[in-house]
Amino acid sequence: MDTIENVAVIGLGYIGLPTAAILAANGINVIGVDVNANTIDAVNRGEVPFVEPDLASYVAGAVSQHKLSASAETPAVQAYIMAVPTPFNPDRTADVSYIKAAARNIAPRLVGGELVILESTSPPGTTQLLGDFLISLRPDLSLDGADDRPAIHVAHCPERVLPGRIMIELVTNDRIVGGLTPEAAELAKALYAVFCQGEILLTDAATAEMAKLVENSYRDVNIAFANELSVISDKLGINVWELIKLANHHPRVNILQPGPGVGGHCIAVDPWFIVAAAPEEAQLIRQARETNDQKPDWVINKVLDLVGEETSLTVAVLGLAFKANIDDLRESPAVSIVERLSRKLDAANLLVVEPHVESLPHQLSELENVTLGELESSVAAADAVLLLVDHDVFKEIDPAILNGKHLVDTRGIWQ
Repeated sequence: MDTIENVAVIGLGYIGLPTAAILAANGINVIGVDVNANTIDAVNRGEVPFVEPDLASYVAGAVSQHKLSASAETPAVQAYIMAVPTPFNPDRTADVSYIKAAARNIAPRLVGGELVILESTSPPGTTQLLGDFLISLRPDLSLDGADDRPAIHVAHCPERVLPGRIMIELVTNDRIVGGLTPEAAELAKALYAVFCQGEILLTDAATAEMAKLVENSYRDVNIAFANELSVISDKLGINVWELIKLANHHPRVNILQPGPGVGGHCIAVDPWFIVAAAPEEAQLIRQARETNDQKPDWVINKVLDLVGEETSLTVAVLGLAFKANIDDLRESPAVSIVERLSRKLDAANLLVVEPHVESLPHQLSELENVTLGELESSVAAADAVLLLVDHDVFKEIDPAILNGKHLVDTRGIWQ
């Protein structure tokens, strides 16, 4: 294949749009494809439809230079990067319907020689499924040039960036590229080398898929240890924050910080893909996931125990995002906690403070006793304060205004 100059990024979400923008900033002509008309319009205006530091300048610059545009239609290009959702089904297997939908739109545009990269986090075998599905739609093509049919090149390159640092880590982090063929892997490596300064490591597609799941499961297991430790410490009357700080002075110990649960589209989801792939063997991974899934119940019970019979009270709930200083609410335990707490304290008034969003998510906006409030007025009016996310702005609260209020601090910023 000649040098890739034209790329389509399918899915302009938290990963797709930064990837499109960084490619465009490095001279690639990029068309972003999305089903959301508001997202398409925003990108074509040079605007970003969500919060991510530095992304806005990249998008605005790329659009003004006519290197980036957005469309609902999938174009004919040299390379496709698929960054579509892969949620899990009720049985916790992967839902690959978005991948197949994107493939259906790509297939008619193929002539042979194109590179198709799946970035979506996926169970082992999904990239092969994608390749086979494309060939089933286009039997005149092949994955390896067999029978003199033109080949398409299919690879997997999982993202491994941290929300809030995406534009930095896209450039600096190492990348793993797994191809269905060695040629596919090499072609994908050449494309990512346009902007990636980290090492680009080549393997097969299934190993690349598993690597991403393993990375997030490793973190999930370590978070579960911290969360379980917080529950044990509470029962024993020990300050878990001091305990972890002391234990981490050991030269080979690095315990993470506990919280109200685990959220986001990666850590809260990916371990289940491993469990589904090897249910009898993935015992520790399953237990960690269940431990973290149970932590919101513990938080809710802490609030109920603290307020006792005072059901007609005002509770300021600080934070909805799944981590600090972002607006991403996907799989956020904070959202689940607020929703369930509103039903258990149906006579209470829950004032939710989330400085990074302008409106409540759908599952909260319909609850009569839940409203989105401002920080100072909500805390001042509250009988109880529940801290769920350690946004920087919450760390600046004057401790004096918390005097006399019931406090549940799941992040340890007031300890």
